Amino acid sequence: MGEETDPAVQLTGGMRTDRGRSYIPRLIDSTLEFALSSKGAVRIMGPKACGKKTAAMRFAKSFRSFQNGMDPEQDILLAKTDPQSFLTGETPMLIDEWQIVPRIWNVIRYEVDCRGEFGQFILTGSAAPDEKEMMMQHSGVGRIRNLMMRPMTLYESGESTGAVSLKGLFDGAAPKSAESPNALKDYAFFTARGGWPSSVGRTGKAALRQAREYVGMLEGPYLRSATGAARDPERIGKLLRSYARSCGTQANRSAMRKNIEANDGGSLGEDTIGSYIDALKSVYVLEDSPAWDPYVRSKAAVRTSDTRYFVDPSLACASLGLGPDGLMSDIRTFGPLFENLCIRDLRVYSDLIDGSVRHFRNSKGLEADAVITLRSGSWAALDVRLGGQEFIDEGAENLLKVASGYGTEGRPPAFLAVITATDYAYRRDDGVWVIPLGCLGP
Repeated sequence: MGEETDPAVQLTGGMRTDRGRSYIPRLIDSTLEFALSSKGAVRIMGPKACGKKTAAMRFAKSFRSFQNGMDPEQDILLAKTDPQSFLTGETPMLIDEWQIVPRIWNVIRYEVDCRGEFGQFILTGSAAPDEKEMMMQHSGVGRIRNLMMRPMTLYESGESTGAVSLKGLFDGAAPKSAESPNALKDYAFFTARGGWPSSVGRTGKAALRQAREYVGMLEGPYLRSATGAARDPERIGKLLRSYARSCGTQANRSAMRKNIEANDGGSLGEDTIGSYIDALKSVYVLEDSPAWDPYVRSKAAVRTSDTRYFVDPSLACASLGLGPDGLMSDIRTFGPLFENLCIRDLRVYSDLIDGSVRHFRNSKGLEADAVITLRSGSWAALDVRLGGQEFIDEGAENLLKVASGYGTEGRPPAFLAVITATDYAYRRDDGVWVIPLGCLGP
């Protein structure tokens, strides 16, 4: 089969009504529609409450759920005993939290083959299926397309103008300048609130409640039910706080253990830390950034450790008990969490152009917070700074050094950019873009 290319994504923001309720358009909508027209089934992964089921319901003609349906226990029993009957219904059929019965995967793959038609099933899940169970299942390659859905970007929530397009930057078509509507305090609010659909559009404590309740859920029985292993709530809380303090760094298990001992008291073994990290990744709460492996024209060694991030910065804020005011009064903490906010949005925008987001560090301290690579071989390096001319200059200087010493098969970057919490987007005399997050879009 040839390489697929998603159609251009058009999104104007605002609210529209679908099936009697307000729906905020998501960037994944067009990708999902295209996937259903070109694959037998689509699997949507992502954290709980990010909008997977709501987006899928716009396309589904029938619905089954192993957790939130009319009678989930009956659905689970039927799926295990008579899966063909379970899969009988109008298509596309949405199966929510499918990973609770992971063996249904093979049955779906078989049904897709037998029916020979596209758009048969949509699978949504807020936890990864049991790894041992899935090892016995068919990969689904060629039949089932995997999509990752994250909390809403600022563009989706209407808080970024999108005047500077990521795709446009790669294509060499970017505006000479653009203005962001946001001040630093607004970014503090966006970081603490996050991109949870139930929080977007709300103000004050109501907007911050979702992230706090989410962390409370993680510290409760949710991880046990999602992963099948007992988890100590106190230890989960300590690890979440340590991870939040480690945002934007390559802290290893040993560093996190020391961080917990210094800040929370007590100690967690490194094996326990690793186990809990794996559990939180399996429910898509943690999403680290892997290292970029460039074509090297420099003798400095490239660091290969992942950079620590949450899928949404609000979970880091809630873990640390920080709201917008707390971030504004602690800029040193705000900086890495704003970086997490930027990385979240860059990941979503990059997915639309079949790109991936990585980070770059070398042994001499040279760094780029994000390196976006496309299948075509094009790449771009970006740095994140809250603001301040001195820091923006430093970020631009770093990026120019990365461009001169590293690359993809000797290919120069499509662009270099410093992402900020400032007012205006513009291109510097040295060619580096300065782009407020509130101007960036797909």
